[in-house]
Amino acid sequence: MTVKKMVEGIHWVGANHLDRRLFDELIPLPEGTSYNAYLVQGSQNTALIDSVLPSKKDELMKNLDELGVKKIDYVVANHAEQDHSGSIPFVLQRFPECKVVCNAMCKQMLVDFMAIPEDRFLIVTDRQTLSLGDKTLEFVFVPWVHWPETMFTFVREDNVLFTCDFLGSHSGVTELFAKDDVKTMEAAKRYYAEIMMPFRQLISRHLQTIAQINPRIVATSHGPAYDNPGWITNAYDDWVNKAPKNEAVIAYVSMYGSTAKAVERLANSLFKQGVVVKQFNLTKTDLGELAIALVDAGTIVLATPTVLGGPHPSAAHAAIVVNALKPKARFVSIICAYEWGGKTVDVLKSLLPQLKAELLEPVSIKGAPTEKDFQAIDGLAQKIVGKHLENAFK
Repeated sequence: MTVKKMVEGIHWVGANHLDRRLFDELIPLPEGTSYNAYLVQGSQNTALIDSVLPSKKDELMKNLDELGVKKIDYVVANHAEQDHSGSIPFVLQRFPECKVVCNAMCKQMLVDFMAIPEDRFLIVTDRQTLSLGDKTLEFVFVPWVHWPETMFTFVREDNVLFTCDFLGSHSGVTELFAKDDVKTMEAAKRYYAEIMMPFRQLISRHLQTIAQINPRIVATSHGPAYDNPGWITNAYDDWVNKAPKNEAVIAYVSMYGSTAKAVERLANSLFKQGVVVKQFNLTKTDLGELAIALVDAGTIVLATPTVLGGPHPSAAHAAIVVNALKPKARFVSIICAYEWGGKTVDVLKSLLPQLKAELLEPVSIKGAPTEKDFQAIDGLAQKIVGKHLENAFK
């Protein structure tokens, strides 16, 4: 994608990375991603809002050339992570008078990461403004979305809010503005689940900040911008603040069939009693799909065979992911299959210290499941149904 005009004097000048398939060597990218940078040209000064991944710097420079940019006075670093800040040194090299505008914490990170000289910074405080002539930048601190130094930049006259990672999605910018459709919502929900969900309580506060600003356009650092931001902020409000739904996520791995049989019985029992079941075989699951399902789940069940005295590594990894993402599920349980013993249940419990959920009595199965084991599984299903009814999950 080439340069795109957002409003008079504000252009998208970022870069797409449509063939990238893994982010942070962890997060699947089925649609690739983008690194969004925006040029804000005032009557007196020009500011670049964020930059791009260093490997995409040539695309950024090409876009600046396309606009005929001869001078950039400021490059605003809303967030120090490399996919947004990594090309700042190249911008500073090309525009020797340019200053990096950021908060004090972000400055230290940029110095640590890229050894940017101290005299190239302009440090700002929360709600401080910077005039570009007929455009005014206002800086709004929003710590922990999703790093502690993050801030928004607001162009007052145009009512455009640059939110960096917040409200974004890992998808390419093939069109400047997002469409309120299923595909766009799924990409946004995946992004929230993988990156923003661990900071749910703070995000609730930052949603209020956006509501107070009431921007006409929200421009994020990944994926398309929003020229009707209400639908994405309403979706975030649901994901962050609303009660879990009448859904159970069952994440499992099975080596010789015992765990799979137990999971099938649990899933069928829950389904018959009206619970929506989302089932994931951990040896085949896209981590992002599991994360999306965790957003709304009322209950999470981890099911695993015992391997060398503990959970299967895929189940242990899933527990670590669940613990890190801290979904709003109210209940959790464990199904363990074993032959001669082990501490699978204890190990999995120890991997979930941050999950603020009630543990429902785990079910342990020795060998192939018997009718007694299936009755225990039915009992677990009944507990889940009862808890969901008690909490009015819908």
